[in-house]
Amino acid sequence: MARACSFRSNLLTMKTLLTPALLLALVGTLTAADKPAAPAAPVPSPIGYSDTPVIPGTQWKVHDIDRPRPEYVAPGEKLGMPPADAIVLFDGKNADAFVSKVKGPDGKPTAELGPCAWKIDNGELVVDGGDSWTKEEFASCQFHAEWKSEPHTEGNSQKKGNGGVFFMDRYECQMLDTYDNPTYADGMTGCIYGQTPPLVNAVKKPGEWQTYDIIFTAPKLDGDKVVEPAYVTTFVNGVCVQVHTKIMGPTQHKKATDYSGSFPATAPLRLQDHKNNPPVRLRNIWVRKL
Repeated sequence: MARACSFRSNLLTMKTLLTPALLLALVGTLTAADKPAAPAAPVPSPIGYSDTPVIPGTQWKVHDIDRPRPEYVAPGEKLGMPPADAIVLFDGKNADAFVSKVKGPDGKPTAELGPCAWKIDNGELVVDGGDSWTKEEFASCQFHAEWKSEPHTEGNSQKKGNGGVFFMDRYECQMLDTYDNPTYADGMTGCIYGQTPPLVNAVKKPGEWQTYDIIFTAPKLDGDKVVEPAYVTTFVNGVCVQVHTKIMGPTQHKKATDYSGSFPATAPLRLQDHKNNPPVRLRNIWVRKL
């Protein structure tokens, strides 16, 4: 009985000693102990390395931290629009980027160059008045253009909806109404004229806008002699029709070709007037030097 009284006395003493403040402290200690540890700060991913092997044939290591990064180029606001570093040749406002041959008293073109002979109608370049050349010269480049021929264009085969872009004034990528208009394979839209047909016929119906996107790789020269041929990769309406295809030499009609003779390092682009009735129309023409 005495022991029981003593236990009750000790318990009362402990309750008296465990003041509210001490109880709160004990609860806080237990709560802090029960909390999970704060997560470690995230470790940034490496932006490059300096302890990797050298890429064969280069001075750079794999993922080299010291390798220069390409500069940013803002793309066009919409697909097909010129990126920030493009040279806009025609945006519907003027044809100042082009020149044409001045015609003599007999109506035939002379060697003299003057303002572009083509008219602008509804923001579209009407291809009528002879070929036109860019004032600026180019070598390797990325080229974009959109063109349209009318459904009621006269003629057939190469006489219907015909045009073309000549890189360096000598290598033609053909434009032609080939929707329902049979012609020779190496004269169709997307071909290297007189050399290599397109992989497929990807044109739309006449009256609809067609799109050309072409990567042209200029020939390599030793002085003015070609030591490595030109190449072209071509998309027609978003469809790949040439894949790094070798150009055998300047394109010609009904003739074989090669790289004999002298060649320039740069030259103008030429857009062809093939005398369609009604004329072919062009819009949204731009180029990027590569």
